[in-house]
Amino acid sequence: MNLNALLTYSLEIHEHPANLPQNSLVCFRFNCTFAASNNSKMNFPENLKYTKDHEWLRAEGDIAYVGITDFAQSELGDIVYVDINSVGDTVESGAVFGTVEAVKTVSDLFMPVTAQVLEVNPLLDAKPELVNTAPYGDGWMIKIDIKGGLDESDLLSASDYRALIGH
Repeated sequence: MNLNALLTYSLEIHEHPANLPQNSLVCFRFNCTFAASNNSKMNFPENLKYTKDHEWLRAEGDIAYVGITDFAQSELGDIVYVDINSVGDTVESGAVFGTVEAVKTVSDLFMPVTAQVLEVNPLLDAKPELVNTAPYGDGWMIKIDIKGGLDESDLLSASDYRALIGH
């Protein structure tokens, strides 16, 4: 996640009680505070298209890659499992193509355009956390066939998506 965070801590070492042997445990007390910054820098590459449901699409000729945005992964928290069973299916724009499971929630994944699902990212089976650490890189979710053309009517530019989420 691209959160700017402040971590503060204090350490108090209490005197070793005189009535305990010198090799006994010494008591430590930690006070920790974690505060996320409201000015976190979210990443929204200009070469991608975005949806109101927080998916992104990167077209490369007749093929495109789909994943969830930096904003979406930060809202979900730590991703622990990605479940996509739509390989070979033609999925309509706006329809569910799978789910993503975070520590405390499960969320549907929505297809940004009508297309056939060619492949699920094989890295996500062993490392679903890639969705958090590299949402636009190794954390992509599906590869799709867009040979019929890319209908961009429901897709957003990076600036429009930033406006949508208030960044």
